[in-house]
Amino acid sequence: MSNLGDDFSQFDISKEEKDKLVAEVVRYILFKTHQNSGCPIKREELSQLVTKNYRHRSLPAYIINEAKAKLSTIFGYELRELQRSRPSSTNHSRLSQQSGVDAKSYVVISQLPAEVYKKYVEDVNTSHLTGFTFVVISIVQLSGGKIAEDNLWHHLKRMGLHETDENHPVLGNVKQVLETLVQKRYLQKDKVSGPEGTTLFYELAERALDGTVSDRVKQYISQIVKKDDATVDIL
Repeated sequence: MSNLGDDFSQFDISKEEKDKLVAEVVRYILFKTHQNSGCPIKREELSQLVTKNYRHRSLPAYIINEAKAKLSTIFGYELRELQRSRPSSTNHSRLSQQSGVDAKSYVVISQLPAEVYKKYVEDVNTSHLTGFTFVVISIVQLSGGKIAEDNLWHHLKRMGLHETDENHPVLGNVKQVLETLVQKRYLQKDKVSGPEGTTLFYELAERALDGTVSDRVKQYISQIVKKDDATVDIL
């Protein structure tokens, strides 16, 4: 990365101009991450910050890489590019929510150890959303990575979470919170046409398939299984 930082003469810009562009991209990433509660940021958005005043085709990639390095060394964040996962069905009738997500997008991930992040950084006011996310991902995971919408709501209703509930005492609009998981790329939607009509499926998306998240979900599931086994032993 240092080699990149030392060689920007090819773009015919000064060091001050380069530093200003990098700072602008870093600010934008931090602002958008906070504003949109961690939803992915399109690469196109970051590129436009650069191309609005500069026309060199390779400059956006260079500036984004420089911003990525600054986020890591100064703020302790990893700017991770999402590897777009495709629905397992071969049906090409996709929902607009899915097609609207840019193939190249980024999320900000803390590089702090999980214990340190939980103790000093994690916002207790959003812990219920984290819990809901892990519950939903676990349900989909246990269903083989893909579940019909009706079946998902069947499991959620057993926990007192109803599709029509817009004023849940903790989550508020439950359906809207579930949709947020799609926007954050933990889940993706897929419409599948069959003999009985069209069925909507929820499937694990890039962030749920990420090694760190996937390992935590598996650990969460194993803890539940152990508790259930212990209950059986007592009975």
